[in-house]
Amino acid sequence: MVLGAIIAFHLLLVYGLVTGLARKVVQVVIPPLQTDLIEEIKPEDKPPPPPPPQMERPPVEVPPPDVVIDIPMETNTTAISNVTDKPQPPPPPVQAERKVVRVAPKLDTRRSPSTDEFYPASARRAEIEGVTTVRVCVGPDGKVSGEPSVTNSSGTTSLDEAAVKWARRARFSPGTEDGTPAEMCTQFNVRFKLTS
Repeated sequence: MVLGAIIAFHLLLVYGLVTGLARKVVQVVIPPLQTDLIEEIKPEDKPPPPPPPQMERPPVEVPPPDVVIDIPMETNTTAISNVTDKPQPPPPPVQAERKVVRVAPKLDTRRSPSTDEFYPASARRAEIEGVTTVRVCVGPDGKVSGEPSVTNSSGTTSLDEAAVKWARRARFSPGTEDGTPAEMCTQFNVRFKLTS
């Protein structure tokens, strides 16, 4: 009788694996996930500091000399006596400093992977959610250059590490300086959120 029960249990287990019943049970137990990407944080352009105030110096009074020396003047001189009245040409105009137009890199959400793939299993089981701010530098080719870093933690180390891993695989359109692609850094938020 015990042997029959064991054989029946094994047959039931094999049937469940073949028909995909075990996968359906796991899908019912684990809730689906939803991940939102928050708009990137644009760097603020701070105005330059005001110039230091200029102090006026008091005029220096030089007393007249006490000794007067008479020097005889010679009439033969080699000084230039032919002076023209032609006006001097005006100095060249000073070119005003032109401001460089910079556009920060933009996150391409369509070509970037889903953050569901990077959601830590331990945080998912503990139902931990959070938002991590990540800073990345993007080259002229749109690829991440250097190592991304966390500028504002979500409060959970595993979510912060997952956000950095995701940022390495993310896709960007490069930043520009006067319309030319250039290496530039930006920061954005990565949200890990469970859905019911």
